[in-house]
Amino acid sequence: MTLETSIEYVKGIGPERAKLIKNVLGISTVEDFLNFYPIRYLDKSKVHKISQLKDINTDVQLKGKITNIQEVQTGKTKRLSAKFNDDTGSMELVWFQYSKWLKEQLPINKEIYIFGKINVFNNQYSMPHPEIEVEEKKETENRLRPIYPSSEKLTKRGLNQKFFQNILRNICKEIPNLIEENLPEYLIKSFKFLSRQHTFLNIHFPKNLDFFEKANYRLKFEESFFFQLGFGLKKLHHKTKSHGNPFPIIGDYFNNFYENHLPFDLTNAQKRVLKEIRLDMKKPIQMNRLLQGDVGSGKTMVALLTMLIAMDNGFQSCMMAPTEILAQQHYNGIKDLLKDTGINIRLLTGSTKASERKIIHEELENGSLSILVGTHAVLEDKVKFKNLGLAIIDEQHRFGVAQRAKLWAKNKVPPHILVMTATPIPRTLAMSFYSDLDVSVIDEMPVGRKPIITAHRREKDRLFVYNFCRDEIKKGRQVYFVYPLIEESETLDYKNLMEGLEHVMQYFSSYNVSMLHGRMKPDEKDAAMNYFASRKAEIMVATTVIEVGVNVPNASVMVIESAERFGLSQLHQLRGRVGRGAEQSYCILMTSDKLSTESRTRIKTMTETNDGFKISEVDMQLRGPGDILGTQQSGVIDFKRLDLVNDSEIIKNTKKIVEKILETDPLLSRTENQIIKNYYLKYYKGKNKWSKIS
Repeated sequence: MTLETSIEYVKGIGPERAKLIKNVLGISTVEDFLNFYPIRYLDKSKVHKISQLKDINTDVQLKGKITNIQEVQTGKTKRLSAKFNDDTGSMELVWFQYSKWLKEQLPINKEIYIFGKINVFNNQYSMPHPEIEVEEKKETENRLRPIYPSSEKLTKRGLNQKFFQNILRNICKEIPNLIEENLPEYLIKSFKFLSRQHTFLNIHFPKNLDFFEKANYRLKFEESFFFQLGFGLKKLHHKTKSHGNPFPIIGDYFNNFYENHLPFDLTNAQKRVLKEIRLDMKKPIQMNRLLQGDVGSGKTMVALLTMLIAMDNGFQSCMMAPTEILAQQHYNGIKDLLKDTGINIRLLTGSTKASERKIIHEELENGSLSILVGTHAVLEDKVKFKNLGLAIIDEQHRFGVAQRAKLWAKNKVPPHILVMTATPIPRTLAMSFYSDLDVSVIDEMPVGRKPIITAHRREKDRLFVYNFCRDEIKKGRQVYFVYPLIEESETLDYKNLMEGLEHVMQYFSSYNVSMLHGRMKPDEKDAAMNYFASRKAEIMVATTVIEVGVNVPNASVMVIESAERFGLSQLHQLRGRVGRGAEQSYCILMTSDKLSTESRTRIKTMTETNDGFKISEVDMQLRGPGDILGTQQSGVIDFKRLDLVNDSEIIKNTKKIVEKILETDPLLSRTENQIIKNYYLKYYKGKNKWSKIS
């Protein structure tokens, strides 16, 4: 038997069962089975009494005797029923699908242990399809009994827990011939790890709880370590092999804007981030930096100043955003900041007219266009730059890897890359999935910004909320009403929005109302937005189209309807549409009276903090890391033991260890590190393409 051996050749399986297991569980080799870990363990030292079963909803173990067996016919179906007794009472054991063999093999009037889940009906307990063990066999086994992931399809075919335990027990006997070490002796000694062979033995059949915990810790460490190693090698390769154009000059474009056109003083956080970017771009190595900043923290200003450094060094810049409305917003903001400088900036989106496109293409190729802001339209083959030196990607998780690579290929020497996100990334995700990027964080809001006051209100409070909005409008402020989007039902969305618009217009009949939704054409959206931004409308009723990029400093109230239907990240982004001026702003979360536990947690989190990073941590606990990373990253997370929510210490430790190893031995050529290199090349290199190592 080897790790590559097909499971059909494992004793007790055969071709038919192998096919079924592969279809249901994706297991096809012995190695797959070794990595098929228990989801939990049943402590076999615990034996319950029938009288203790009230309120127990997990698998239990009972000790007693079967005293009677009978077949029961109900309509067309037949079941096998057995009476089970202990010294405190009796209950029914039941099999809905059974063979003649099972009926004949059931041990009557013998001391047995039964395992299974308890059902309660009319205060009578029953256990469907229990697993049965005769007492004398039981003593030789481990105390903790593994429970493996399964399905009804497998159980119906006899592939139950006992089957999987027997298969794994047979495979585990071969572990000395199957499992090799993958960590160097110095790490094993330093962390007092179990050997790798003992790790697998004790994850499947732990001697006791202590051995299980040691095995579990080692497996988590391994997953994080090799994952971090992949990113570490990729980053190292980038730093040593990825050439970039050096930008040594801070010249007239930057200095003139900084001294004469900067509308406000930069925060210390903006200055620190700008310094980190300048140090990167001085080198003849492609910058690859992630800029994190909460809503309204001033990322666009940092992006603009970075583009001016590119111009001082004779290079063009491009800024790409995932939606037209966000690209338009960036363009308007930057154009406004540059209005008295004479710098040429243009916008390229899917709805840019052909005549305008022609001018953009010409100006990009002859070098007279210094800054291009756009959407996916920038990636078209027709879009050619004279000398693209800087590419800024906003909300990069909304773009695929191939799309980003296309932008990098717009110059012979790859442009410097600055990736921006207003969605704060939880610390463990940043340490894991962005380890190949240098990370900058703007963790300070501009001076004079007041924290947004967030309140939770229900339908019975609606009149109070409307009156509050009216008072704010009387002060000269503006108000958003946002309705949720249900992607599966555009018609229903539109209906919700129309009904909401009708309510708002009835109550606020003396005010102008603007409306914005996804069905509108780009020029209609622009007109609606401009109508609101120019203060011609006091109220905007919208769907989540306004989630990102809408900037109206005079708007002071955000009312989010059916707030329980929004995710935390979305609620935080929507709240960020207010609080952009010096006045006190408010976010009102309207919900129904009945809320799920998760909805309550989201609403409570929003009312308690404005800190996007804290919110992102709660969001990850609720949704898991996969959703936060976005659909473009799906399939990346295949950790079997490591938990990105709860194992931050392991992730932090392995990151430090990997950095230390690569600092002193970047090619993993030292004798003691050969074991790491060989394992990485065998199991990780081809699968994930994280780095280039020979």
